[in-house]
Amino acid sequence: MRPVALTVAGSDSGGGAGVQADLKTFEACGAFGTAAVTAVTAQNTTGVLDSVVHDPETVRAQVEAVTADFPVTAAKTGMLGDAAVVEAVADALADADFPVVVDPVVVAQSGDRLLTEAGVDAVREDLLPEATVATPNVPEAELLGGVTVDDEADLRAAADAVRDLGPDSVLVTGGHLDGDPVDVYVGDAERALTRERVDTADTHGSGCTLSAAVAAGLAAGEDAPDAVERGVDAVVAAIQSPLSLGAGAGPVDHAAIADASSPTADRDALGGQPETTAAAIDAVREVVAALERDWPPALVPEVGTNVAVAPAGASTPRDVVAVDGRLHATSRGVRAAGGVAPGASSHVARFLLGARDADPSVAAAGNLRWDAGRESRLRDRWDVVAVDRSEEAADAAGTMDWAAREATTGRDRAPDAVVDRGAVGKEAMVRVLAADAAGLLSKLREAAALERDRSD
Repeated sequence: MRPVALTVAGSDSGGGAGVQADLKTFEACGAFGTAAVTAVTAQNTTGVLDSVVHDPETVRAQVEAVTADFPVTAAKTGMLGDAAVVEAVADALADADFPVVVDPVVVAQSGDRLLTEAGVDAVREDLLPEATVATPNVPEAELLGGVTVDDEADLRAAADAVRDLGPDSVLVTGGHLDGDPVDVYVGDAERALTRERVDTADTHGSGCTLSAAVAAGLAAGEDAPDAVERGVDAVVAAIQSPLSLGAGAGPVDHAAIADASSPTADRDALGGQPETTAAAIDAVREVVAALERDWPPALVPEVGTNVAVAPAGASTPRDVVAVDGRLHATSRGVRAAGGVAPGASSHVARFLLGARDADPSVAAAGNLRWDAGRESRLRDRWDVVAVDRSEEAADAAGTMDWAAREATTGRDRAPDAVVDRGAVGKEAMVRVLAADAAGLLSKLREAAALERDRSD
């Protein structure tokens, strides 16, 4: 049976936000959508022209009608309009046996007010204590938590301040700040989710879409941290798609979400050798996003980790897609220093191309920190070859080319990994090879699992 999700929110006649966005998102994320409409707005991409808030008892009746007949497994709230509706919704959801996502909508993207001052107090006092996850943006977190957010360091304090109001967990979205967006999640787990900023003004409905995607994940039985991560992935997919409708800030593309929040999305999106550079860029971005979510910083070498994918026909490092500046261990976990682009790697790209000379089925490579124990654990699971830099000829074309040739000579296929125990001034390293980005991600995650098993 498909999971059933409920949205309690206002309608958007432009279709980009509110109930319309929520229902589209539920569908894209695999949930059956139901709705209780709190208000009707006359709006488009340029602003809100008119709005009418429904009687609170009508809103309550809609919630009760849905929950009495449908097996709702998660709900979300959006625009509620005034204090009376907030209180009615909080009361209607107080005894719910399913998780609730609260998107504390106060102001539309156009700047039009969507919740009264008394309504803000009611959200703070009555609704947030019922929330499994609250998803305020920066202005909403400042208003609710009584804090000021000027930079990324303030996001955590804002999340803590909102969580003190009663929700089980909080995701503060950082898109209003300069630079690449950082979303901070605080709950049983604590995570900072970083994404490359998409150069577009067409983000109308992104907050609604995010909270609806999180609700869809919860409805499907995911725990809150996983539902939040997949929700962020879903809204990124919706923003990246160049829909471009209307004269103002256009809506995000809910059709582009597809299966971005599905547990099988990683392998579906990454499998197979990419035919084009654009496909390779998408594949590397997916791997980077996965590593930033949960890869242990202890696996990152001092020089950093890179992820490289070669599209069909790649013949030089300029053709290979990788991370500009590599990924590094930070206080927030593993983070990419720059964007994803062709020609962004020299070392890993040359190693990958060298391996492809012997085994054309190889299309992806990455590197992780070496130590003797890690090498031993990997040898128990993988086909591992070691190279000794002291044997490299002085006139060799380059260490990476030489290492790849040494590791594949006399073999029918490339190994899973090549161990390089280093040399004077050269860091020891494990370089991983795979047929595609999905295989590389699987191997990097297996290496991480072996680390966790050792810790346990």
